[in-house]
Amino acid sequence: MRYLSWLSGLVLFLLALGFAVKNSDIIAVHYYQGYQWQAPLALVILVFFCAGVAVGIAASLGFLFRQRREILSLKREMRAKVQAHDVKDGG
Repeated sequence: MRYLSWLSGLVLFLLALGFAVKNSDIIAVHYYQGYQWQAPLALVILVFFCAGVAVGIAASLGFLFRQRREILSLKREMRAKVQAHDVKDGG
C-alpha cells in the first residue's frame, strides 16, 4: 500500500511538473488602479489554488472548534453520569 501511495504521488508530481513546463509563458494579472503582476501561468494558478485552500480551511475552523467544544462537554457530561451511577450503586 505504501508503494502505491508513493507511486501515485510521483505520478501526480510528474503531471504537475509537465503542466508547469508547458505553461511557462508569462501572463499579467491586472488589478485596480493600473496595478499588475507578471508571472508564469503555472505559478499564478498555484498561488490562487493555495489561496483557495487557505480560505477553505479558515472557513471550516469555526465549525471544527465548535464541534470540539461540544464533544468535550459531552465527554464531561458522560463522565459525571458514570460517576453518579457508580456512587448510586455503592461502587
